[in-house]
Amino acid sequence: MQPPAPSSPLEEEPLLEEPSPDAWSGPKPGDRLNGAYIIFFILGIGSLLPWNFFITAKQYWAFKLQNCSGQPGPAARGATDLRDFFESYISIASTVPSVLCLVGNFLILNRVPASVRILSSLFVMLAVFLVITVLVKVDTSAWTTRFFAITIVCVVVVSSASTVFSSSIFGLTSRFPMKNSQALISGQAMGGTLSAVASVIDLAAAADVTDSALAYFLTADIFIVVCIMVYLLLPRLEYSRYYLRRRKESPHPAAGLPSSSEEEGSQGDVDNNFSAKGTGARDIPPLRPILRKTAVLGFCVFYVFFISIIVFPSLSSNIESVDRSSGSPWTGKYFVPLASFLVYNFADWCGRQITAWVQAPGPKSKLLPALVLLRTLALPLFILSNFQPRTRLRTVLFDRDVYPVAFTALLGLSNGYLGTLAMVYGPKIVPKELAEAAGVVMTFYLVLGLALGSACSVLVVHLI
Repeated sequence: MQPPAPSSPLEEEPLLEEPSPDAWSGPKPGDRLNGAYIIFFILGIGSLLPWNFFITAKQYWAFKLQNCSGQPGPAARGATDLRDFFESYISIASTVPSVLCLVGNFLILNRVPASVRILSSLFVMLAVFLVITVLVKVDTSAWTTRFFAITIVCVVVVSSASTVFSSSIFGLTSRFPMKNSQALISGQAMGGTLSAVASVIDLAAAADVTDSALAYFLTADIFIVVCIMVYLLLPRLEYSRYYLRRRKESPHPAAGLPSSSEEEGSQGDVDNNFSAKGTGARDIPPLRPILRKTAVLGFCVFYVFFISIIVFPSLSSNIESVDRSSGSPWTGKYFVPLASFLVYNFADWCGRQITAWVQAPGPKSKLLPALVLLRTLALPLFILSNFQPRTRLRTVLFDRDVYPVAFTALLGLSNGYLGTLAMVYGPKIVPKELAEAAGVVMTFYLVLGLALGSACSVLVVHLI
């Protein structure tokens, strides 16, 4: 977790430069001890941590949906479909409502202060995760289907709040140098890696699956509290105050936008700007110029995550070791947590972190969408691995464990690198006054890809 070298041409200003006014001619404060970078990295972890903790607790959900016994019985057989396709169901429950929340977040972008949207979403996530934590030790064997329904409702609420938080905080980073956007996106992948590591540790340390899940979800509760604390710290940094004030004082508004008032940057002004209503009198940012500028990059973001959510976790987490019958814990108990969740999330984080130093291809290169389309090959590669159970397609072409591990690593690495490039380029190719709104639009492309991909994942899993 290190910021890019300061010599990066994309670090300080948007890709389309605007004249620097005299008001900005003063020295720019440095990010002391990389404080803002670390804060955005932590907030990135928190933005996707709830989703990652849901999908990596596979053994816990299987236990709960097997009548709290771990073994299939008469009642558990009635929940077989819920258990076998649980990842697909939570993918739909988490992504489809997120699209609606993103639309709503765009409409209230300049009406509701950013601090209200961010803090309220964090508190909602904390409240729901506390409910989930309490349910860990509740015997749900007599009401498995109702427990499933409650879990899906929790997924809907948490993912909706997480979407508002993610899009709002990503829009906020558009006011800062590009390295801070990269820190946020890199932190999102680190959240997946930490949840996968926590899952393996809990699985190894706890003899009882409910003890493991309790420690697991308590970790998520604590981290959400940490996110609230560091977010409140952000506007206290001199580095943050400079970039928040600079946006407010900009005398070069985008075409069609009213001029923002010029106010001197006292501490109180900066705090107000931290939760300001954006571009002034205009309630809703102009959508058409943002869509026109970000069309290609938006497609890249959409398709990267469309392919990724089809494969992970619905396909990848159901690929079993070909040596599962050997009785080894590495090919049984630990294979999916390690080979699917940990490998994917770590590779995804590596891909996102690489963008801190390497930013190629560029935002207007035709190579970027070509590489994104090439990821379609991931579908047949995973389908022809040892996916179980198989009812229609019997052929297993890649019959060694090394194949799905390598495929998962490539999927995560390409997801992290290509997805991050497209995401951070988007707000940088529009005028600065539209950058925050463009950040929300880019998040919309991402969530739309996840929503449609999760729906397709159910179809793909049922066809195998």
